[in-house]
Amino acid sequence: MGNQGLNSDIDARLALAQDRSTGPDTLYELASDPSERVRAAVAANPGAPAQALRGLTRDRDRTVRREVASNPATSSGNLQRLVRDADRWVRWAVATNPACDTPVRELMAKAQDKELRGLLAEMPDLEPDLSAILIDDVSPEVRERLAGRTRDPEVISAMLRDRTVRVRKGLAGNDATTAEQRSTLAHDSSPDVRAALVRALPLAESDLRALLDDRSAEVRHSMATSDLTPEHIRHALANDADETVAEAARGYRPTPPAGGPHRRTLGRRFPGKARR
Repeated sequence: MGNQGLNSDIDARLALAQDRSTGPDTLYELASDPSERVRAAVAANPGAPAQALRGLTRDRDRTVRREVASNPATSSGNLQRLVRDADRWVRWAVATNPACDTPVRELMAKAQDKELRGLLAEMPDLEPDLSAILIDDVSPEVRERLAGRTRDPEVISAMLRDRTVRVRKGLAGNDATTAEQRSTLAHDSSPDVRAALVRALPLAESDLRALLDDRSAEVRHSMATSDLTPEHIRHALANDADETVAEAARGYRPTPPAGGPHRRTLGRRFPGKARR
């Protein structure tokens, strides 16, 4: 009975901590609760007062700190503390918070944590000065992630000159590239970049015609199987000197659209669903 009473009491406090209508004074008291479940619920509550969240940024339980890091009501000052947290999951949670503002992102750009910088690189509407820092990041992975997501024409132009193949390959999948930039990528020295490009983005007729004679069979095979390749180009590839390319072009079938009609599986029962 004693344990049941104790659990019942915790459940009651947990329900209070989770309730968005609970007053700030009560949430402030619950922020010091002995149960980490209750404290985590306060940390996740968007109605929690700033004083309560400030204290929870130093909580001994990382789950609690991670909830504070994810809470859109958390102040910039508290996010700046958490983005330097010893636990990586807490730091990464800050990056997903819509309240992650410029001062927080500036700390992310200077962080030792490569993944944190990578998450920053993928953020939309990243400040130009922070993009400029990430262009020269020591990690090719961070630069690749920036290349694949940036919408900034100047950043894209700078990254076209990156010497690392995986970075330029990231650009080859970025639909913010101009026709001129795509043409540059179509003549890239790496077949991996050219193959990624024809699979990901539509190209000008002149670039497509040049790629018909690409020295890499991998690139031509990627063209043959890409949904973006115009039919007259695919028809030309059906006569390619490399038989694997020619067969791929002749045997091409377009990828079915996502969410399209599908055949219902008969006579199968899923857990928790009654048979009809």
